[in-house]
Amino acid sequence: MSQLSGGDAAHLRRTASALHSFNRFEIKYLLAYDQVPRLREELRSRMEADPYSVRGGYPVTSLYYDSKSLRYYWEKIEGLHFRRKLRVRNYGVRHELTDETPVYVEIKQRVNRVTQKRRVKVPYLLARRLCDERVLIDHEPEQRPFLEEVLGLVEGHGLRPTAITAYNREAYLGYDADLGLRVTIDHRVRGRDRDFHLGAEVENRLIIPPAKAVVEVKANERVPYWITDLSARLGMAVVRVSKYCQSIEAFGQAPRSVFHVPVEDDFAVHAKQEGAGAPAVSAVQ
Repeated sequence: MSQLSGGDAAHLRRTASALHSFNRFEIKYLLAYDQVPRLREELRSRMEADPYSVRGGYPVTSLYYDSKSLRYYWEKIEGLHFRRKLRVRNYGVRHELTDETPVYVEIKQRVNRVTQKRRVKVPYLLARRLCDERVLIDHEPEQRPFLEEVLGLVEGHGLRPTAITAYNREAYLGYDADLGLRVTIDHRVRGRDRDFHLGAEVENRLIIPPAKAVVEVKANERVPYWITDLSARLGMAVVRVSKYCQSIEAFGQAPRSVFHVPVEDDFAVHAKQEGAGAPAVSAVQ
């Protein structure tokens, strides 16, 4: 995994903050790793690569909140036309995370086929105070309605830290006729079901097969034809995989759904978990 300096991580967060609120259509694919170089070559010929993608990508770690009954998980599995998720996301390496590090408190929701994401940037300490301690934090005045909404979800739905996902991401941005297009390639998608501090020096387990990357295509209106043609040529399989749901199922918090993508030793690991009462850990971060 590439390492970001303090200055690099800060720049990345400033870049990400421009995505404060947006609506998009999303399509997800699984791609065999031996096809990633071909995909990367095609994307770089038509899109602008994020500078950190050129240098091997950047780490993304997200903490998801859910109710004891896994309300948000089941809304996704059942395909409700309106559903939400609350998460706290950090861009950067975990050993540099402090209470003062800017992170994002996000509400990601689906309205029919459109994905909407709203978020605010706050110090990690304040994010924990809001989402874990259920205290309305005093931040920028224009952010107060959103922060009140987050607190309403946490209190109203009894949300608590439930799962963490982590991966290394390459990002490509469209321009001219493809303005608004964004394609990401996520490598070594991992997760855990405990130790919910985003900076915890603990091991994560792969939750997507190690020979597969998750490719996400996001567009404001429609996906360009050249993307669908490229996906067909590379044998990219459309999936309804959710990294959050994948983590929930990988650690036995819910039964395997029809959308679950088995890791090579998935079922053996699951059986071992049931026998030992604790998750097996492999493929560390």
